[in-house]
Amino acid sequence: MFDSVATSAISSALDSLALRQRVIANNIANISTPDFHAGKVQFEDTLAAAVKDGSGDVTATVASSLEPTRLDGNNVNLDEETLLNVDTNLRYQLATQAMDGKFSTMRIALRTN
Repeated sequence: MFDSVATSAISSALDSLALRQRVIANNIANISTPDFHAGKVQFEDTLAAAVKDGSGDVTATVASSLEPTRLDGNNVNLDEETLLNVDTNLRYQLATQAMDGKFSTMRIALRTN
C-alpha cells in the first residue's frame, strides 16, 4: 500500500523539491560572493523515467550552473532564482496535496472495513 509507484514518486518529488528549495536559498545567500557558482537541481526527467520503469524512486543531486558569470565570477541571477523559488513552492504544494489525497483515500478505506 505504501510502496506504490505513485507514493514513491510523490515522496521522491517532495525530497527533490525540498533540496531545490535549499539550493535556491543558498544561491541567493551567496549572490555577492565572488566566484560562487549557483547550484541547480534537476530531477524531473529522471523521475519521469523511474515512474515509466515502475519504480518512482530517485535521488536528486546538485550540479553547478553553467550560466555565464559576472565580472566577479558569480553567476547567481536573482530574478531567475526568485521565479524558480515560486515555481518550486507551487510544485511542492501540489505534491503535498497529492500525498494528502493518497492518505485520505487510505483512511477512508480503513474506516469502511
